[in-house]
Amino acid sequence: MAKVKAAIIGSGNIGTDLMIKMVKYPQNMELAVVVGIDEASEGLAMARERGIATTHDGLDGFRSMPEYADVKIVFDATSAYAHKVHDQVLRADGKLVVDLTPAAIGPFTVPPVNMEENLASGNVNMVTCGGQATIPMVAAVSQVATVHYAEIVASVSSRSAGPGTRANIDEFTRTTARAIEKVGGAQKGKAIIILNPAEPPMIMRDTVFTLSEGADEDAIRASVQAMVEKVQAYVPGYRLKQHVQFEHFGDNNRLTIPGYGEFAGIKTMIMLEVEGAGDYLPSYSGNLDIMTAAAKATGELMAKRVLDNKVAA
Repeated sequence: MAKVKAAIIGSGNIGTDLMIKMVKYPQNMELAVVVGIDEASEGLAMARERGIATTHDGLDGFRSMPEYADVKIVFDATSAYAHKVHDQVLRADGKLVVDLTPAAIGPFTVPPVNMEENLASGNVNMVTCGGQATIPMVAAVSQVATVHYAEIVASVSSRSAGPGTRANIDEFTRTTARAIEKVGGAQKGKAIIILNPAEPPMIMRDTVFTLSEGADEDAIRASVQAMVEKVQAYVPGYRLKQHVQFEHFGDNNRLTIPGYGEFAGIKTMIMLEVEGAGDYLPSYSGNLDIMTAAAKATGELMAKRVLDNKVAA
């Protein structure tokens, strides 16, 4: 089977977990290079053990490698700041870029919602871990109702929040809120992240609130369940923590939301749990697992498009 050569920039937790997934569950991509900046990093050592070419000289080192010319898809698992530089260089060199940082240069992409819409873009952004977990639920409600407001709270173990996550907290909230609107379909979005220091570490938990009108409870419940099953196709540990809950507000008992106004309709609360596959990271790191799984799923569809175009040519 023909495969498209790919590379990962970033040998930290996210980049290493993505590497293990690509090696462990190969489809139409071949991981050719892993790029880092620390020669002693565990990620680069694991790549070398698996026969994957590496460099610890960052993007400059990658561009000087003979493998660079054959790589078509590059996954960037560094930081929002670094990605802005990487994107300019990579796209100028004709590479397709999957951005796992909150830089949000390319269109927001959430596989079960809008993955195929963005394949023609040279850069696709995977939003954030909280976005990948919660935006499908906002979109599920939006498919059957008008969502005026959506708010998500992502709670993750502090152990699964590395330096990159902590350095990008502000970008996380801004990027996720924008994607709730652009991809999820809410007229107004808000995002909150909580780093929980509990021991033993907690599995990722997410709560999604929507204020909507134009649909009943059964329609919303059915749409949510269908979306959960779509996410589970690539993240088996994604599940509802409890039944979807509803609260109704009418003209005589309107709900007041600070900064939003008064609301009459249905308030929906969706509670989720995301358990990681344990490929490299502990199973409690579902926040990182859903990012790498979503990026891999997106990359596979991009690779299919590359291969289809070659056949057509």
